[in-house]
Amino acid sequence: MTYVQLLIIISISWVIIRCAVGLKNRQISIKRELQMLLVYICIAVISRFVYCGFHLVNGKIPDLKIGITGDITSMISCIPFYFLVDRYDGWMMNIIGNIAMFIPVGVVWPICFRKIDSIKKDVLAGGGYSLLIELTQLLCPERHTDIDDLILNTSGVLIGACIVFAIRKLRK
Repeated sequence: MTYVQLLIIISISWVIIRCAVGLKNRQISIKRELQMLLVYICIAVISRFVYCGFHLVNGKIPDLKIGITGDITSMISCIPFYFLVDRYDGWMMNIIGNIAMFIPVGVVWPICFRKIDSIKKDVLAGGGYSLLIELTQLLCPERHTDIDDLILNTSGVLIGACIVFAIRKLRK
């Protein structure tokens, strides 16, 4: 599956969900939809890097392969911070990228979802989203599910949450 195909699936799903919410509420707020567009952008950008990788192949975004391999255990890394021992090319970029990719989630979600009204709730929601991503990568034979990614992504959410809630505190 190409990234464009993945983006089309995400976009169609998004439109269906937003229409269902609009029908349920019997109204559509342009302001609310613009806020929710930020959530959509977070999902689309994160999906690009998580499922299709950072590096271009022959100048193109690599295709996403979907399927279950026989040995799923080789796709899972449960040892926290193993990269500190087993350094590989790009390990620093992996750390920075995983944190930076989720900072917008920590900022955007409390703006868009009223029930995310504390740093703790923001981190739990963002960590849950990161866990969902890590679990769905088990369906992608060329991707890996890594506890480090979960920790680093959640750290990014925490940074974003601290930013947004510090700004809210200063405004009061």
